Amino acid sequence: MSKAYKVVGIGNAIVDVFAKCDDTFLTDNGVEKGIMQLIDTARAADLYGAMAAETEISGGSAANTIAGLSMLGVKSAFVGKVKDDQLGSVFAHDIRAQGAEFNTPMVDAGHQDETGRSMILVSPDGERSMNTYLGVANQLAVSDIDPKLMANTDWLYLEGYLFDRPESQAAFIHAVELCNFSGGQSSISLSDPFCVDRHRDAFHDLIANHINMLFCNEHEVSAMYSGETLMESIINGAQYVDTLVCTAGGDGAYIAHGGKITHVETNAVNMVDATGAGDLFAAGFLAGISQNKSLDICGKMGCIAAGEIISHMGARPEENLQKLFAANGL
Repeated sequence: MSKAYKVVGIGNAIVDVFAKCDDTFLTDNGVEKGIMQLIDTARAADLYGAMAAETEISGGSAANTIAGLSMLGVKSAFVGKVKDDQLGSVFAHDIRAQGAEFNTPMVDAGHQDETGRSMILVSPDGERSMNTYLGVANQLAVSDIDPKLMANTDWLYLEGYLFDRPESQAAFIHAVELCNFSGGQSSISLSDPFCVDRHRDAFHDLIANHINMLFCNEHEVSAMYSGETLMESIINGAQYVDTLVCTAGGDGAYIAHGGKITHVETNAVNMVDATGAGDLFAAGFLAGISQNKSLDICGKMGCIAAGEIISHMGARPEENLQKLFAANGL
């Protein structure tokens, strides 16, 4: 019996808040230019009040992937924590507007923490200064995992960024057990080498025991499965999963499956902003998987989707990805 969802993603529910500003604003508000800083509730409230927000959209790594899949017509759902506040409503409305289902219970309005947000200040020279407040986003627990939803998806897609707290790790394990028990398959993105360094043993146990497909880039796979070369790291990691998918920037992607490594080349693109490249690669790849495409075609779809994202600011496609696939003979 076919399942209702092709992909269900679990990750940090973050609202991306964009605003243009000058360097004086950065200095006056103590923002270090061009880097990402983690901030607390009080700082988040102050900065959000001071900036002139132009755009507020649902964000977070897995949420970007699910939004991309939904734009491609793939039946998807997202699981993540927001609060019953203004930005929580923005997140819920926006991701649903992309076509994804989102029914994770909101945190009560009286909670001391707020909906997570990444306040992205864009200065005249194009530099992006990011101030990220996780808030309730990283408070996902086992109780937030809907057994019916997990049992009713072909693929589960997990975001490594959410792996920091023991409660979240328990939620991940619960989700993949429910999904896999019902005949679905599970995938995870390693997200960041620092995530790997903090939780290498826990990641290894989850991947080796529960994960069918691993998404990573060349830095993450090297951090996780340290080989002397990229190929050696990929080979080391591939023994623990059915499929390992490793992106390598302008060098395209490598797909390890069944003892074979396939290299997928990418088209040359003028990079404007790398934000969301891995998220949309995963969206293109999983869209191909949902259509039973071959792995090399899935890789090409991932590279095209990632190439579109890096050609402009922001982590949402500005061109029709389906038309781009068709133009490339996919």
